[in-house]
Amino acid sequence: MRSPKTRDLAWLKTIPKSAAVLRASASVQARVGAELGLPSISSFGDIAAGASTLIVAGGGCLMDEAKHFRARRRPMLNPMLNLILVPSIWGSGAETSPITVLNCEGGKRIASGDEFLPDTVVYWPELLATVPPARAKHACGDAWAHTLEAFLSPLASDSLRGQLATLIGEMLRLPLAADPRWFQASARAAALQAGASVGLVHGIAHVLEYPLRARYPGEDWGHARLCAIFLLPVMRLNRAASPKWADLARQYAIDEAAVWHVLHQLFAPEGLAAALPFLHENWMQILRDPCTRTNGALIRPRHLSEIAQQAAV
Repeated sequence: MRSPKTRDLAWLKTIPKSAAVLRASASVQARVGAELGLPSISSFGDIAAGASTLIVAGGGCLMDEAKHFRARRRPMLNPMLNLILVPSIWGSGAETSPITVLNCEGGKRIASGDEFLPDTVVYWPELLATVPPARAKHACGDAWAHTLEAFLSPLASDSLRGQLATLIGEMLRLPLAADPRWFQASARAAALQAGASVGLVHGIAHVLEYPLRARYPGEDWGHARLCAIFLLPVMRLNRAASPKWADLARQYAIDEAAVWHVLHQLFAPEGLAAALPFLHENWMQILRDPCTRTNGALIRPRHLSEIAQQAAV
């Protein structure tokens, strides 16, 4: 798998403006547009046929849309269209992942392939000022879910687990708050999990995000928040259902106590209480989700009650 080039803001400002197009999320649109001297389009469909560079600044959902759009529409636009991604928050690691996850009515559509990788990634640490503390914590939960679920995945090789164990050690030294080091950590987590898979946490997040957003439209029920909420209950289930986590943690010298401390910090009991009815309603769909099928421990229908019970401990 090829890796996109990593550049900085100074390099980004050298991009010729005559054939560049900017698409940015609302939270950073004004700043990014002013700094780069580019107007922002509101839809990828507004890209002119002659454009040679597409710059996208935003979160994982917007970056995945851009990756998918460029891969599917490039032949009809400019076959040489360059894609530059500027993440405004960490967590998804979408900027370095060959995976796209698109929001569709009733669920997620996932695709994978090198054609979804961008050409360049630009990290702009100053954009962290736009991230509220709660969202920053949820983003950390997303990165931790990628790392731990990939580490436990039955598809992970010994070499991949070694790299993930090293990353776990590095992430344990990061605060669950806005810190520019999370950009690189979450990008590595996403790239590594693409070589294995994720598990039940992601199965839950993919299925529950749509109904929770529909029921609570004014609240942040995004993917990252769901990962942060369910990571502790699912890891408790994994520990109870299989010796795999304990065995691998010893084998790769992972500080278990420190990891559990992080999971407790990420956990939000009030969020779990709001999500549990939806978990019950959608449990069979969650069991069928491809992510759930590659969980570190085999998940059965009976585990629904065990998650709820363990979450209350």
